[in-house]
Amino acid sequence: MTLPSTFRWHTDAMLFTGGLEVERGDSGLAGFQDIKSDPVTGMLAHLGTAIQSNAPFCVHSGGLPQLEMIEAGQFVTLTGGTSGRPKALRRSQASWIASFEQNAALFEYSTSDSIAVLGSLSHSLALYGVLEALHLGMDAHVLAGLSASDQMRQIDGAGISVLYATPTQLRLLSLSAQPTLSNVRLILCGGGMLDAATEASIRTLCPNAALRVFYGAAETSFITLSDAQTPQGAVGKAYPGVTLRVTDEQGRDSTGTGEVWVQSPYLFDGYAHGESTDTSWRGGFLSVGEFGTLDEYGTLWLKGRKGRMVTVADQTVFLEELESFIATEIPGRMTVVLAEPDRMRGQRLVAVVMGGEDAEIQKKIRTACTKTFGPMIAPKTVLFHPALPLLASGKPDLSALERWIATR
Repeated sequence: MTLPSTFRWHTDAMLFTGGLEVERGDSGLAGFQDIKSDPVTGMLAHLGTAIQSNAPFCVHSGGLPQLEMIEAGQFVTLTGGTSGRPKALRRSQASWIASFEQNAALFEYSTSDSIAVLGSLSHSLALYGVLEALHLGMDAHVLAGLSASDQMRQIDGAGISVLYATPTQLRLLSLSAQPTLSNVRLILCGGGMLDAATEASIRTLCPNAALRVFYGAAETSFITLSDAQTPQGAVGKAYPGVTLRVTDEQGRDSTGTGEVWVQSPYLFDGYAHGESTDTSWRGGFLSVGEFGTLDEYGTLWLKGRKGRMVTVADQTVFLEELESFIATEIPGRMTVVLAEPDRMRGQRLVAVVMGGEDAEIQKKIRTACTKTFGPMIAPKTVLFHPALPLLASGKPDLSALERWIATR
């Protein structure tokens, strides 16, 4: 089967935001389309017109820099920007269309399905969900900017069957104290580690849904996908069409913790603006600086990003690993772990917990981390933040938290 090389708006697909339908615009645009994500209704209308015109485009939240040449059949998407300014990258529309077709077969999509995204379309996960729905002929619902309770009401009222969400977005949904969402049959979760407590909560909230955690990046799209047999804490096996490698410092295949490399038809074409020191190519394989372990069954276990790997008392620490551990110890309280300079240890760790101060939680985090990771690795400080700042991607804004800590 020959796949189309550009996105389409299928005749069976309808687009909604906040319960209101977005009408199809006229085609006929020419050249690169610079689409700001706010206001949402205008953005979606502009995006729809760009799709119908086969025009290259980028959806962003403002301040898009001058980009390198964007060719027909390409588009620009943004990295999550968790630890700095989001980077703009070029990719072919065909690279996403290939995975649309894989998902249609994997998840048995039909035109009676409808997809909802919870975050801004300036984040690639949400943009992907909307474009997949429109391309394959499913209704798409954009619920960005709504409270978790309002998102719940929209999902229930519209009978939405598929959710694309980050772990943070699922955590907020599960805390909204709303009735169960019985219509949801599939949840695709990416953009971070899903802790056991949030997984249990979301399975209760959506009792009829298959929860499929996937690992990927803006540069790679899908890398792995979990299933019912995936062990807790792993991110699954290679997504169809993906070849995985984990290598040591010498570039040799490793059975221990090493750098994750991926080869697939879903990779990006290059950065449209800026570069990343974590991203590199080797023999047709791409790495975005993630470390993990590939076990004998082909299951990938992630440790964390190179950019969030720190050294404490000569020990290598992946901050994401501590965050995932703490989430299992204090379910319902999102926690971010950051590092700050320390004259004796090189760096020391600070845990920031969402919500009001609680001495018992503070003690529990320090005791549990000391027991599991040792006294040098356990956070020396536990702070409480009333509402952790989030990026458009639905991930914690680490830069904002670092500035907040510096003022303490």
